[in-house]
Amino acid sequence: MAFKGEDHLDSLQLPVQRMHLIQVDSVQRWMEDLKLMTDCECMCILQSKPISVEKDEQNELILSSQYSTCDNLQLLLKRAWIISTELTRIAQKLEKNRWQRVHSMTVRVNCHVRSMINEYNTFTRNSSEEMHQFEKLLIDKCSEFTAFTERCIQTEDEQILKSMKSCINETLTTVAQYFGQLIELVLTHEAQNLLRQIELSDSMYITESAISSLFSLTQEGAHLCRIIAKEGGVVALFKICRQDCFRCLYPQTLRTLASICCVEEGMHQLEKVDGILCLAGILTDNSHSEATHAEAAAVIAQITSPHLTFTQHLSSFLENMEEIVTALVKLCQEASSGEVFLLASAALANITFFDTMACEILLQLNAMKILLAACSDKHIVDTPYSRDQVVTILANMSVLDQCASEIIQGNGVQLLMEMLFERSSSGSSAEVAACERVQQKSAVTLARLSRDPEVADAAVKLSCIPRLIKLCRSPTERNNSDSVLVACLAALRRLAVMSPDGLEDSDFQQLVKPRLVDSFLLCTNMEESFV
Repeated sequence: MAFKGEDHLDSLQLPVQRMHLIQVDSVQRWMEDLKLMTDCECMCILQSKPISVEKDEQNELILSSQYSTCDNLQLLLKRAWIISTELTRIAQKLEKNRWQRVHSMTVRVNCHVRSMINEYNTFTRNSSEEMHQFEKLLIDKCSEFTAFTERCIQTEDEQILKSMKSCINETLTTVAQYFGQLIELVLTHEAQNLLRQIELSDSMYITESAISSLFSLTQEGAHLCRIIAKEGGVVALFKICRQDCFRCLYPQTLRTLASICCVEEGMHQLEKVDGILCLAGILTDNSHSEATHAEAAAVIAQITSPHLTFTQHLSSFLENMEEIVTALVKLCQEASSGEVFLLASAALANITFFDTMACEILLQLNAMKILLAACSDKHIVDTPYSRDQVVTILANMSVLDQCASEIIQGNGVQLLMEMLFERSSSGSSAEVAACERVQQKSAVTLARLSRDPEVADAAVKLSCIPRLIKLCRSPTERNNSDSVLVACLAALRRLAVMSPDGLEDSDFQQLVKPRLVDSFLLCTNMEESFV
């Protein structure tokens, strides 16, 4: 790509002059060749690494050759992330008046912007005139930015630097704005290209490749999911799911749909194309593979997530809920792996939050018995995440009076007792959080079910009271979780009413007799050795 104008070439001359090499023929020839072509990475190496005592090599963000074999879009996103990070760092250095660093980083951004545009134009097709205009605007503004910072390192006059600082700040803001708009256009263009391939191609290979690339884009964050949804991604993918000739692509397609539906735009599109009806059809069609059913369950789990605030418009879900719940219970019962069970049970758990009628349907389907039986199979319910889904369902179903007898018959109190001992094996933050949820929800379920004397009696016989006391008094047992503490205090108080003889007097005086908030404050301030 040839440079427009002479400003950028002028800015290149000063470093070369300082090297006292301007009289060397080969260098002069190199300077002349720059008018016709440029290697941005070479330029970046020459200008963006000043001799300085400042040690920040760990912050250098020059792309290495390892990215040359990456997928084009991933390379583009990587370059965009680098530019965005560098712009943030420039603002930080500018605030501290680190003019030499500001200039070197500005040159580096200039190089990365030109490299990104050059790289993108080598593989893109049919880029719009609007995109070319933003490319030119961004390049020109980056050149202006570099010229500004070049002048700043040539003066030591504080007044001049102060007056130029506002101009540099304004230019930096404009560069960031143009850059953001260009990236938005590029990503929209690429999403359109992929969706066009999905909609128009008769080739299984091309369609599969396009869906795979689309899925990769969804993993880059919610903003890309919004772009894909706005460009008709949900419509195109459900069109695939309605064609028998693409059955082998259903799992991959449904996985992509689940990712897109994490944003409100995706949910609206799903509703418009009767996506719930399509998902219900897939789940209830026994001719589909288990993998397809599992991915359909994942979409259901996503769109019914209690963490989303935009599920109220899913009116069609209520119309199809009974057959969806029935299919999910069957999938839990027949799951051949822990992953399949996790997806199906997660969907059921979310549905119990979504509508209370789901708990009644689950009771009619003997779901309690099926879930309790699955928990005895360590190959199926093999992680705290799966147990979290099961105990969520049990907790939400426990509000129904009929659940007590189901729990007793399925040895559910024993399972709840075991869940009070849930501990992380890996120590990862995600797993520790899952273990806390399991402990909390098992205590909540015990508290709710213990209104039935038979359940309370079973809990007392299984030594639930000593375990609940331990969880209240020992912060490490509950991983310092306040939510687990509150749930355990509530369960303990319920069991104490049913079996007051099961507590020591000190436990009763500290954990049961006071107001709940007083017992909570006592336990949160309790030393580990005080048991």
